[in-house]
Amino acid sequence: MKQITYADFAKVEFRVGEIIEAKDVEKSEKLIRLLVDFGEELGQKVVYSGIKQWYSPTDLFGKKTIFVVNMIPKKIMGEESSAMIFGAEDDDKNEMSILILDKDLPAGTKVF
Repeated sequence: MKQITYADFAKVEFRVGEIIEAKDVEKSEKLIRLLVDFGEELGQKVVYSGIKQWYSPTDLFGKKTIFVVNMIPKKIMGEESSAMIFGAEDDDKNEMSILILDKDLPAGTKVF
């Protein structure tokens, strides 16, 4: 495992995001298109995530989870994906879990 400095870690901005829309992506076996609310400061962002193997759109709608929000946007399916969902996956890639908050914090809350 490569170690990083605190300065490296501080470059990553994590925020609470509320998934306000989730749709299957046609022509993709992996992708779900999310519309995520990050509060007043950041607004709404489109996020494409390769989690279809583990989640359906109905599983995700209304959930608050953690996202990396300062990623360089990437064009996916002709649209910019502007953040990355935060989750954990087992070594065999058979199970994956996004991190759901245990308290109801507002969308856009900074994570440290």
